[in-house]
Amino acid sequence: MDAFKDRLSQRAFDTGRPALAHQCRGRELDENENALADALMAIYATGEHDFAGVARQLADRGIVAPRSGRTDWTQALLAEELQATNRQLDAAYEADGYGA
Repeated sequence: MDAFKDRLSQRAFDTGRPALAHQCRGRELDENENALADALMAIYATGEHDFAGVARQLADRGIVAPRSGRTDWTQALLAEELQATNRQLDAAYEADGYGA
């Protein structure tokens, strides 16, 4: 559960503008992207913020990398996956606008 995302979504709904809950997305996240996002939130909640430590915990949890499909997370793979995913989301936003 992500209280921050829940609060933003509820606020957008309350103001009659539910499309703004995900205004920065040009498309919905896929299953592996959502799993990575959830895992990152859980890992950051433990107090871990170092990329090497985050990568180690992703590997320990068996999280599948959205772009490569790998589960042997390293600091370099984490950076590559985040950059590649951001490029795809940016391209979708440019093509489709906000609120997908």
